[in-house]
Amino acid sequence: MIQFPGSPPAGLGLASGRLAPCPERPNCVSSRATSATQAVAPLAYDGSADTAWRRLCEAVQALGRATIVENARVGGTRYLRVEFRSSLLGFVDDAEFALDEDAEVIHVRSASRLGRLDFGANRSRIERIRSGVSQGVPR
Repeated sequence: MIQFPGSPPAGLGLASGRLAPCPERPNCVSSRATSATQAVAPLAYDGSADTAWRRLCEAVQALGRATIVENARVGGTRYLRVEFRSSLLGFVDDAEFALDEDAEVIHVRSASRLGRLDFGANRSRIERIRSGVSQGVPR
């Protein structure tokens, strides 16, 4: 089978507690973006940060074709980096999450490694994850 994974872009991770901005392509969404085409709301949660983080990890894994690359505290901020691989051609999207306990939100950034368009895949995935964080993953 032909695979198009690409290489992880430079700049992933946290810098001063913040996720990197989106590149100037329509295949990225971020809770810190100001462009209407790239902006997505952060994942709000009620209750404890521990419960929200557990729900985030469960929601990510429930989507399938997800590889958790990093799940750590970076400078006191919880950070999660996930690679999502498409089923047909093996394209990879990099998704990142950073917990802001004071604001009770999880900031997000999700971008395709290759190409310009993602046909809404990153936004749709974040919205499915949002549902899992707010409601929990059905068991």
